[in-house]
Amino acid sequence: MLVGGVANAGAVTRVGDEVRRPWSEFTPSAHHFLRAVREAGFEGVPRPLPTQEDGRERLSFVPGDVPIPPYPPWAQTDEALASLATLMRQFHDAAGTVMAEGVWSGELADPQGGPIICHNDVCLENVVFRNGSAIAFLDWDFAAPGRPVYDLAQMARMCVPVDDDVSASRLGWVKANTPARLRLVSDAYGLAGEARMELLSVLDDSMRSGGVFVLQRVEAGDPNFIRMWESIGGMERYDRRREWWSAVRNDFARALR
Repeated sequence: MLVGGVANAGAVTRVGDEVRRPWSEFTPSAHHFLRAVREAGFEGVPRPLPTQEDGRERLSFVPGDVPIPPYPPWAQTDEALASLATLMRQFHDAAGTVMAEGVWSGELADPQGGPIICHNDVCLENVVFRNGSAIAFLDWDFAAPGRPVYDLAQMARMCVPVDDDVSASRLGWVKANTPARLRLVSDAYGLAGEARMELLSVLDDSMRSGGVFVLQRVEAGDPNFIRMWESIGGMERYDRRREWWSAVRNDFARALR
């Protein structure tokens, strides 16, 4: 069994060089897309494998280190974060050459839609590192059409992290200069000018809507999300983050100028 994550916790296994995961209505679209971006020259995704009689999703295993909470010190370095932003830029450039066709999840998707397929859930548990540098993205269940800046903002929110100290510490994050780390993400990705303010605007929207997705899963009776909801303190966790963001947003805005 492979550990980490929430949606498929306890349901992902490795057998030799294969990873086996639950199949969903979005899996065929994701597999078509993964093949396409690999053909476009981006190898930082698993290789889809043929389905067998058990109906499980099958992907190639990507060797490396996948951080899980409490996040280890090496995963919290500026170097690891910069490599992650660089990998996202390489992915977005490749995705821009692929037709954004298929059936996709709308749960974490960019509400404005967009021209490329985005990952939408790049947290550290969904990234493979080697020697402290990001080399591949895992778990494409929430991929959907969107704007690259939206995808980048969601990664930054979870991996800078753009979060209050109480919530961040529960995942093992050590206190850091997070406005400077957000600027590092922008620099490493190559975001400039008005696009940096657009990044900030997407973060504003994410803070306002924080908790909606998790609460929907809780109300649907998903046991993994119920456990998560209870462990983080319910909506109080997101209310605390919104209050924190209101107090510190100008610090992040100055860092991006």
